Amino acid sequence: MVKNVDYGVQEISGGDVTATGFKLSPSGAFWSRLHERIVIQGGEERRSNPDMDPVPPEKRTWSAMDYITYWISDNFSPSGWRKAASLMQIGMSWKLALINVAVSEVIIALVVTANGVVGARYRIPFSVQSRAAFGYYFSYLMIAMRMIVGIFWYGTSAYTGAECVRSMIYAIWPSFHHVENRLPAHANITTQFMIAYFIYWVSILPLHYIHISKIRFLFTIKAITLPIIGFGMMGWTIKNAGVGNNSLWTAGNTVHGTALRWVFMQGVYSNIGGWATLAINSPDFTRYSKRVRNTYTMAIALPFTATLIAFFGVVGAGGSKVLWGTILWDPLLFIDNWTSKGGRAAAFFCALGFYLSQACSNISANSISAANDLNCMFPRYINIRRGQFIVSILGTWALTPWNILTSATSFLSFMSGYTVWLAPICGILVSDYYFVHNRKYNVWELYEQHGIYRYNKYGINWRAAAAFTIGWVPLLPGFLPKVNSSIKVIQGMTNLYYCGYFYGFGSSMLTYWIFCTLWPAKETMLDYAVYVDDEVLTRAGGDVEEGVAIDTDSLAEKTASESEKTK
Repeated sequence: MVKNVDYGVQEISGGDVTATGFKLSPSGAFWSRLHERIVIQGGEERRSNPDMDPVPPEKRTWSAMDYITYWISDNFSPSGWRKAASLMQIGMSWKLALINVAVSEVIIALVVTANGVVGARYRIPFSVQSRAAFGYYFSYLMIAMRMIVGIFWYGTSAYTGAECVRSMIYAIWPSFHHVENRLPAHANITTQFMIAYFIYWVSILPLHYIHISKIRFLFTIKAITLPIIGFGMMGWTIKNAGVGNNSLWTAGNTVHGTALRWVFMQGVYSNIGGWATLAINSPDFTRYSKRVRNTYTMAIALPFTATLIAFFGVVGAGGSKVLWGTILWDPLLFIDNWTSKGGRAAAFFCALGFYLSQACSNISANSISAANDLNCMFPRYINIRRGQFIVSILGTWALTPWNILTSATSFLSFMSGYTVWLAPICGILVSDYYFVHNRKYNVWELYEQHGIYRYNKYGINWRAAAAFTIGWVPLLPGFLPKVNSSIKVIQGMTNLYYCGYFYGFGSSMLTYWIFCTLWPAKETMLDYAVYVDDEVLTRAGGDVEEGVAIDTDSLAEKTASESEKTK
């Protein structure tokens, strides 16, 4: 559109750049061209872009087996191997520790699967889903909170990935053990580790370029190689050390009675908290499923693989006590002891497998999630691919995870306890979909700034805000001593904190449902769900290509069914 404005200048509006009758300077032309290059196609005139829009049929590529391999690859990692160690250190026997892992993973698997259904049905990410419950603008606070966690854990996971690279270098060049440190002590990182850290970061960057709809092949590769590595390490340990003649296997619980019960709850809270972020952002992956039911395999794959890899860790720790006189819970420290020529070759391939595991897990659990959040906040300039590169730089270098892991213990404790905020968010999301809106959303209204999910002129659903507050405030007294040991609270507050995920999730879910029942937002209560596939049905004249899931309670099918009845 062209319009005349004052001062006799003709202005062209409606595009990305405003040009006037004056000649642009060279620098102005440069910035105009740069702006045109960085603006994402499709995001110029709306608050969305192709990566944020509902997933079209051609990109729905994830099968049931892909979700199984995803969880195999996510759990078969150094952190999964070490999972039982933290539980035994607080007083559990190895048997009770494995039971604790299994119970925790079953619980969180049900939550991950339940929330993932939203992505599979409506083909939307968490950042869009959250608008239905929290309101158009209040949802941005939830998105920012989830993004911060993703960037933080990306950095700390990169540190573990660098440990894998260091073990590979040890296996190839044993002299790397003796690299002279030229960094000052206050840097909290050595020259040796900085080299490994930089190699890890550079090597993982190309993986960020792969679109999420196509990255599943990496999970398949990991799902094949990593169980072989795990069973191989366990078999080698049993053959060379046995499993029955050391104190690790014969020792029982070191705490008893009521103390043991609360230690068990502490372990459950810790293990569930490890997946608290993914429980929220599971729609970021399930939206790419071929069919809704394909995502149900997560409910079995997650707890089974997590418990199995934790058992491998227990066997490895017991064997290391016999073989080398010390308990090694870290698989990378375990293989660093393989110093013979053949042992170093085996150590290299094991470290390579763990490197692939850590790299892919970091991408799937952290970088893609945080990139989706950046995509929602700045849809005109950031898509998932660009967002991943931004997350990589922020998490790897701006965060300096080596400082956090070596000296900032209070900050590490704070981030580890971040579950007190994530649990209420997840509880509200589940309550809103299943109980408040009875699984009926209008997918297109979720993208409207002034649509029905705005709730009020401020874009805040006060019911969700109140339920969210109820879900985390009572947990704060028990959380604070974890950050500052000088703060003392009564034991009851600490015990409530150990039940934090159950309280935060359950209380927010219940109170949100009560508020919405007593004071319903009637404009959001729909008779029929409106899916993206309803438009596919309309455009295709009722015929949809094979593999595209059309839900039976969609508006388009119900309308067609009613028309048929009236004939």
